[in-house]
Amino acid sequence: MTVHPSLQTSIDAWTQSIEAISELASELVGGEWNRATECPGWSVRDVISHVIGSECEALGDPRPIHSLPRDLYHVRSEAGRYTEVQVDVRRHHTGPEMTSELEYTIIRRSRQLRNEKRDPGHELSHPVLGDMTLETFLKVRAFDVWVHEQDLRRALGKPGNLATDAAVISRDVLLGMLPKVVAHDAQAPKKSAVVFDVHGPVEFLRTVRVDEEGQGSVDRSPSLGPVVTFTLDWETYFRLACGRTRARRVADKVKIEGDEELAGRILANFSVTH
Repeated sequence: MTVHPSLQTSIDAWTQSIEAISELASELVGGEWNRATECPGWSVRDVISHVIGSECEALGDPRPIHSLPRDLYHVRSEAGRYTEVQVDVRRHHTGPEMTSELEYTIIRRSRQLRNEKRDPGHELSHPVLGDMTLETFLKVRAFDVWVHEQDLRRALGKPGNLATDAAVISRDVLLGMLPKVVAHDAQAPKKSAVVFDVHGPVEFLRTVRVDEEGQGSVDRSPSLGPVVTFTLDWETYFRLACGRTRARRVADKVKIEGDEELAGRILANFSVTH
């Protein structure tokens, strides 16, 4: 094995999710390509285009030279415009063109990953994500393809794979962003604790603690006196965290105990993906 062991879990997780996307794409018929997903502004075709484009960029392919329309309401930032180019350039591709490009991209990217010899700590620079190590980048790719696999499954009514290795990686990626949400964005009080009790296919209990300096951290130990406790299922958790739904739409699935005003601020800032 030439791949460093610490990279293999992310590569295997990515492989499972992107092959699941390829299988879903191969079964699409007619109007299913244009079915809306929970990813704002994107259809099934658009999500698959994004996956293709992201992996082409990871391969080092030249970016398309393409001017975006000005009426894309869901594109609200330069990062959004950057991401949208790979999507919009494929909006008139046929289903067979999409599936063949996806399959070819997976073959090329899988070969690249099998031959990966760089150290996990190798520094990369991404125009949207910023600077990160190779190890972190591969985790982010596993997270991204899993979230988009779930976008497709919900749009197509084909649920599944909620507890794969990529789902666990996605849990960890999202948990890493929780301290900022609670301590910085929602301004939870200093020396307080907020508990997240998540059940379902991926189950976990985590406490976000805000220290006397107002800095947040997350750990596995329960808190005896949390200022807020959230109890919800895994699918609702990641849909909220990934901006796929709003708190008011899933209020019946989120149990809140404690300071409701603070809970509202946390939920208002819960979406951490762009």
